[in-house]
Amino acid sequence: MSKVLVIGCGGVAQVAIRKCAQRSEVFTEMCIASRTKSKCDALAEDLKGTTPMKITTARVDADKVDEVIALIRDCKPDLVMNIALPYQDLTIMDACLACGVNYMDTANYEPEDTDDPAWREIYEKRCREKGFSAYFDYSWQWAYRERFEKAGLIALLGCGFDPGVTQAYCAYAQKHEFDQIDTIDILDCNGGDHGYPFATNFNPEVNLREVSAPGSYIENGKWVEIPAMSIKREYDFDQVGRKDMYLLHHEELESLAENIPGVKRLRFFMTFGQSYLTHMKCLENVGMLSTTPVSFEGREIVPIKFLKALLPDPASLGPRTVGKTNIGCIFTGKKDGKEKTYYIYNVCDHQACYREVKSQAISYTTGVPAMCGAMMLLTGKWNTPGVHTVEEFDPDPFLEALDQNGLPRSENRAPVIVE
Repeated sequence: MSKVLVIGCGGVAQVAIRKCAQRSEVFTEMCIASRTKSKCDALAEDLKGTTPMKITTARVDADKVDEVIALIRDCKPDLVMNIALPYQDLTIMDACLACGVNYMDTANYEPEDTDDPAWREIYEKRCREKGFSAYFDYSWQWAYRERFEKAGLIALLGCGFDPGVTQAYCAYAQKHEFDQIDTIDILDCNGGDHGYPFATNFNPEVNLREVSAPGSYIENGKWVEIPAMSIKREYDFDQVGRKDMYLLHHEELESLAENIPGVKRLRFFMTFGQSYLTHMKCLENVGMLSTTPVSFEGREIVPIKFLKALLPDPASLGPRTVGKTNIGCIFTGKKDGKEKTYYIYNVCDHQACYREVKSQAISYTTGVPAMCGAMMLLTGKWNTPGVHTVEEFDPDPFLEALDQNGLPRSENRAPVIVE
């Protein structure tokens, strides 16, 4: 008997909720909460009669710790699944500590206001010391480690696909395939087509910030930062074909560098079409990706929030998106004294996802791991108190759950290596 509180009701959250409803032997009761309660009510109504899982809904402003605390105390969940925006990670973690309940999310913290002087001072110090300038990093949530440990609680960070499953793939390779991992390349390919000239596959604020930022990778224990989109490679992806991919900064590189001993190089690549890049560059050039408020006709607006209102809702892309995604990790290293390569990945079909849970594959590949991670915590398969990323836990039961719930793994023991 397990009760969960899900905060968020966007595209990813809706997938996670629908998948939880399929596993009602684990998820017996759920409260869905969001700033827009009507979205929660509509999803609950759509699920009525399809699952024994008891569903209630609530309104909450997750920016306000007191509201989240009140909701948790009213709901009394065994786990809080934060599938809202990464801006709210810290307030929800604070509320979980206050109420003595386990926590999980799908993306690490970043501030909504990057001009805040107090945050900016800490950020600029980290840029100087670490050597990368992305707005998101694990330090803010890792600072909660001692408090969660002392409380006997677990905070599971970044349990989506990347971050999330990619880290489990790394833990699996470390456990079963290698004595020493030398290099890891994470490749994220979306071969889908939604028919729009320009749209983002997940929250535009998060997506466009991430893609337009400088890229970075880890070489011999040090960060190397490069101009945005300045390293491009082509790769032939299983069931998708040849695609251009670009080196980006991504959060799991930071935790993998700490948790995969001896790894020499860590990189993250994501595919983009030329139309997407052209539109994004144009929007960036005219200031539409800015998070700094501007005055317009007597009121302040945040350009990227206004752009978000203009773009198609990622949750609406499901019916019109065709094609497949391919996301995984390529490793080089040694086993039994011999050089070895290994590639573990998942291929996911956009239309198959829509038929199952009314979503495209981008939301599906994040929402399913969130559900599987919640299962790991609720069933006690992952039970070490503290603040943890996915690769710190045993990957086997998690990957088995993914295999059984829509994201089966594939393997290639002689992959083409990315130069």
